[in-house]
This record gives sequence, structure tokens and C-alpha cells, in this order.
Amino acid sequence: VGMPGPGKSPQLIYIDQFASLAVEEMYRSGVPASITLAQGLLESNAGMSELAVKGNNHFGIKCHNTWKGGKMYHDDDQKGECFRVYSSPELSYKDHSDFLRSRERYSFLFDYTITDYKSWAHGLKKAGYATDPAYPKKLINIIEEYNLYEYDKQPASYSKSGKTIPESPSR
Repeated sequence: VGMPGPGKSPQLIYIDQFASLAVEEMYRSGVPASITLAQGLLESNAGMSELAVKGNNHFGIKCHNTWKGGKMYHDDDQKGECFRVYSSPELSYKDHSDFLRSRERYSFLFDYTITDYKSWAHGLKKAGYATDPAYPKKLINIIEEYNLYEYDKQPASYSKSGKTIPESPSR
């Protein structure tokens, strides 16, 4: 990935950096790339949050009782909550997919088609991913503002090429 052009927003830089990874995870796990990217943008403040910078945690995933990896403490819904720490953003993306895939409360999401990001966004809230009542609306707005739904239609080969799709702003 080259240097960002003048005036390129943190959001566009983030999308350029992680779109191919989101597509790769979509083919591996069945989680739409648009949803993964929108959650990453929102939860990590386009990669600039303390959790993302210090812990490579792009999705705000908490430790829970099964987590064996690194930990950091951060105030969220409660003070000093335990969050997962990863050695790379790639591992955070993989864990996010596995987290959704492996938990019973999210299983109904996988009945939606890969391109039905609206149902996925509302379903994540319904399943308890976030406490914010506006969470689905925020995800949908991000997906539509940045045309992230285009990534849900990419071939598997896209993830290896890392090419920016034509619909996104040029470099």
C-alpha cells in the first residue's frame, strides 16, 4: 500500500489497508466484508482508538472467560473492562470472524445472504454485539457512505491482489 494522497481521510486509508483482509475473512468465515469493515471502522475509530493502536483490537472484543491471549484494560460499558490483545490487526480480524462463527447467539446471522448487510447490522444488535441502540444505523451509514457493499461481491482472488475496487475513490 502506497502513501495516502493529500486529503485522504483516516476512513479511506483504513479501507485501503483492510479491505482485502475483510474479503479474505468473508470467504473463510461467511461474515460479509462490508460488515467487518464497517465494524472495524466504527469500533476502532478507523484504526486510531487506544485498543487498536496498543492492542491491535479492531472490534472491541472483550476477554470473556475463554480467552488465553494478551489482555488490556479499558473503560467501556463498565470501568476497567478486559479486552483482547492481538499481535497483529490480521489476528484481530480472524478472531472477529471466529467469534461470530462460534457463538450460538450469532448463528442466525449466517442464514442471511452475504449481500444483506442491513439484516446483518440489525442482527448484530439483536444478538447483543453492542449496547448502542443506534448501532445498526451507524453500521449501515458507514457501509453506504463508503460503498462497502461492493466488497461483498468481490471474487476470492480479490483478497490476494489487494486491488482497490473501481467504485472507491482513486488514489
